[in-house]
Amino acid sequence: MAAYTGPTKLYINGQYVEPIQGRSFPTYNPATGEVITMVANATAEDVDQAVQAAVQCFNSDHWGVNSTGAQRAVILRRIGTLLEQRKDELARLECLDQGKPLREALADLNDAITACSHFAALAEERDRHQNEVIENGTNGDFETKIVLEPVGVVGAITPWNYPLLMAIWKVIPCIAAGCTVVLKPSEFAPLSCLVFADICTQAGLPAGALNVVTGYGADAGSPISHHPQIDKISFTGSGPTGRKIMAAAAAGPRAVSMELGGKSPLIVFDDAQLDGAVDWILTGILWGSGQVCSATSRVLVHKNVKDQLIAKILARLPNVRIGNSLSEEFKDYSGPQMGPVISKSQYDKIWNFIDQARAQQLNIVYGGNRTDVAHLGAGYFIPPTIIVDPPISANVWKEEIFGPVLSIREFTTEEEAVIEANNTEYGLAGAVFSADLARCDRLAKKMRVGIVWKNCCQPAFVQAPWGGFKNSGFGRDLGRWGMEEFTGVKQVTSCAPGYNWGLW
Repeated sequence: MAAYTGPTKLYINGQYVEPIQGRSFPTYNPATGEVITMVANATAEDVDQAVQAAVQCFNSDHWGVNSTGAQRAVILRRIGTLLEQRKDELARLECLDQGKPLREALADLNDAITACSHFAALAEERDRHQNEVIENGTNGDFETKIVLEPVGVVGAITPWNYPLLMAIWKVIPCIAAGCTVVLKPSEFAPLSCLVFADICTQAGLPAGALNVVTGYGADAGSPISHHPQIDKISFTGSGPTGRKIMAAAAAGPRAVSMELGGKSPLIVFDDAQLDGAVDWILTGILWGSGQVCSATSRVLVHKNVKDQLIAKILARLPNVRIGNSLSEEFKDYSGPQMGPVISKSQYDKIWNFIDQARAQQLNIVYGGNRTDVAHLGAGYFIPPTIIVDPPISANVWKEEIFGPVLSIREFTTEEEAVIEANNTEYGLAGAVFSADLARCDRLAKKMRVGIVWKNCCQPAFVQAPWGGFKNSGFGRDLGRWGMEEFTGVKQVTSCAPGYNWGLW
């Protein structure tokens, strides 16, 4: 096993505890294929204990509706301070458990720290909007106030591509709103979330406000989806899993929000600055080794500049450093730009797409060979792979691969580009590159996605909403919209003293 001495137990009611059935599962280092450690595998009994702790905390005198935004903001800022103090440690833990390059892990931690301060400010602002009096048309006989309350106990199920950051995208606005949380991180990369739980307690979060139950989906995720005392489920992950969660929640019924991935288009017009576009294209498909829900894996390029753009992409790719951030090889300089994919199953799935493309004799102009990364050892490394002119019926063009596989097709007219960009079951994100900003604005309106980038690709800001349309899900993370997902709205109407309704 790789050296790891951090927490591996469940985190329930402010303490690390053993699972009731004593079961565990291995978590692996994707860069080497080695087991890092064994982690507690929760079952329905453990989930119930976590939910009971969350319910008790929510109904206590010091949390839920009995706490103020100002009080919660103090805790959020302390969490941010502790994350800053432990940033390097947590980033390296993400490298170990998830495999991402150190530069990406550090960027994630910076975003997480920003989220703490942003939602602290929103929590304070919430206090200022409490008890808003609204016009009810009764000439003062009745007064109606609006009260903003936490929705209750939230079940948060988060993915492995951003293990800590995606958890923070859900947990921090929950805390800001006054909710309590039962968090189920992915079994592929659970370690940083276990450390984060203790950080929250150190910051003053009351016991039971955040509980972390690690385990497989069937053992730990499904009981969260079905638990009758969970008021809201927030999920980021695959479409098939999302549909199962929705079906379980419907039996409640319970509120749900879903972020389910995408097959995002990136459109390059013939007046675009091509060198800059190439930078963003590579970011859109190589960041996170392509394991990003918003990855712009479909490039649509105007036929007049198609050959130029492809030539520029191919010229850059040999300089992309691939490897393990924690290896000796990268100790003395800036480190790899791409790491491994998360697991053997994901590795096999991506290679299946590539092998299928080769069997169909598609035009693979770069990568696509296992020998390209054989020197990196036993880890789950996949080289950048570029496919030109696949038919629109090809799986590499229409299905979410979740790996560093980019497909490129040409277009001739703006209308054609919009039609093909929207010709997908997904609707998370899209990008358009053009010197004509009016054209960019036109496409931003016409693209059926929740996020549009103009002359850039992939930046995400904690102040702005994140989420999509169609099979990419519904609901939003981040910004005030992310906090509203965990806020209930109540009206309180009072009658003027002595007023007689006079109906009976």
